[in-house]
Amino acid sequence: MEKIKKEEEKIEKRGRSMGLLLPLRILLVSLIVGAPRANAWGKEGHFMVCKIAEQYLTDKTLTAVSDLLPPVAEGDLASVCSWADQMRFRYRWASPLHYINTPGVCNFKYSRDCHNSKGEKDMCVAGAISNYTAQLQTYGDSSSGYNLTESLMFLAHFVGDIHQPLHVGFEDDEGGNTIIVHWYRRKSNLHHVWDVSMIETAMKDYYNDDLNTMLEAIQMNITSDKLNQWETCSEKLATCVNQYATESITLACDYAYKDVEQDSTLEDDYFFSRLPVVEERIAQGGVRLATILNEIFDGSSAEIELKLSRAARVGRARQILL
Repeated sequence: MEKIKKEEEKIEKRGRSMGLLLPLRILLVSLIVGAPRANAWGKEGHFMVCKIAEQYLTDKTLTAVSDLLPPVAEGDLASVCSWADQMRFRYRWASPLHYINTPGVCNFKYSRDCHNSKGEKDMCVAGAISNYTAQLQTYGDSSSGYNLTESLMFLAHFVGDIHQPLHVGFEDDEGGNTIIVHWYRRKSNLHHVWDVSMIETAMKDYYNDDLNTMLEAIQMNITSDKLNQWETCSEKLATCVNQYATESITLACDYAYKDVEQDSTLEDDYFFSRLPVVEERIAQGGVRLATILNEIFDGSSAEIELKLSRAARVGRARQILL
């Protein structure tokens, strides 16, 4: 145990000094060890992002993903989509990789905003997505030196995070974490409302507390037109990541922060007008994660577009049947 502890301390030190280029070597047993909930989409939100992504993966990509997933996942990417939250408390240097802070403005600039509290560049969720994408592009190269299992799990999680509007929020309030509100009668904070509370309330009120029913409803609203709109920057990852962050800070200002003050009570008006944003961001996160993984492991744009189109048609057919 002492040897393991020393190795973990060495890894953490390297992580802080090397930033995102570190090929992490973390014990996979942590996948099944409980940890405090971190500030990110709740477990349900991340699960839905990855389940949606699975529907749009090409056969070649599915093979690669299955090859990289740890045995505990049993071939299910969604089962490990919250893994990065568990590791956040073991390796604190990775905490800044879950979010972006802006200086109280409703726009995102990578050069200004993508850094940690010490000013180290690329240490934000946009930088993390770019980094772990680059690592996964070495798949098949035995000399790469990266732990691609962990790279895959980090990437899947961070694509979900960047689509939660308050993960690109204001530095002063820590993305809404310090804004105390009442969600109906329960005391909470604004960030937690967007991470967890709206999903839980929707499941209770609309989906009979069944996550799969909520997931199916979100999937049925993914049309071919939306797919085309969401993936206009395919094959230009840096531009895409900046676009996703820009979308989130805009939505944070237009919906999350709007009409909210310290000790506000948020009830039906807020819930009804914001839930569609939450559900669409989950859908976008899933589709875009699939597109990134398909580009990494397949690269055949024609086959990818066919897969996306086919999945959208299936979703539309289900909607008509209902």
